[in-house]
Amino acid sequence: MPMNVILLERVPKLGQMGDVVKVKPGFARNFLLPQKKALRATKDNITYFESQRKTLEAQNLDRRQEAEAVGTKMSDLKVVLIRQASEALQLYGSVTSRDIADGAIGAGVKIERSQVELDKPIKSLGAHKIKIHLHPEVTIEITAVVARSVDEAEFLAKGGALVAENERAALEAAEAAKRAADQAAALFEAKPAEGEGAEAPAASEEAPAEEK
Repeated sequence: MPMNVILLERVPKLGQMGDVVKVKPGFARNFLLPQKKALRATKDNITYFESQRKTLEAQNLDRRQEAEAVGTKMSDLKVVLIRQASEALQLYGSVTSRDIADGAIGAGVKIERSQVELDKPIKSLGAHKIKIHLHPEVTIEITAVVARSVDEAEFLAKGGALVAENERAALEAAEAAKRAADQAAALFEAKPAEGEGAEAPAASEEAPAEEK
């Protein structure tokens, strides 16, 4: 049966601080309650929350302002992750939220794995936009640059795009065919039309002298 809880902070897709919501018991026991994001919505807990509401709201405001300041400094953060990959640009393995959090720490920014929003592991090379939740009300985007080398990472970070070998071959073949077609069209246009440029017919023979 669903469990009623009172939220101690904003929880995406659930509600705002102070809302009483119904959730699955497992979600409450494994996440909301141990993370101190909610309390069981008992009469005593609701009374306690109301007595502490102003304090909790003030604390939340302080944390949000701090998160906004940190977010401003992180707005251009690019986390570089060097991985092996196939010619089709697919990774031999994957990049997870833990990898991104560790990469951010390596770049001098401390974030937790739980703050990284990643619906599924990254399995291809490229520059990937990743959402980071610094606070229940503050979310920013950073870039995870997954590349095979530092030089390739710099290329991607500057807006470059990688092309898989099979796609590159197809593009080169298409370009060669276009060049051949353009050359053929140019030759056709340069060839004179039939009869053009032929010498003018010789002037008619001189008329015979008049008979005397």
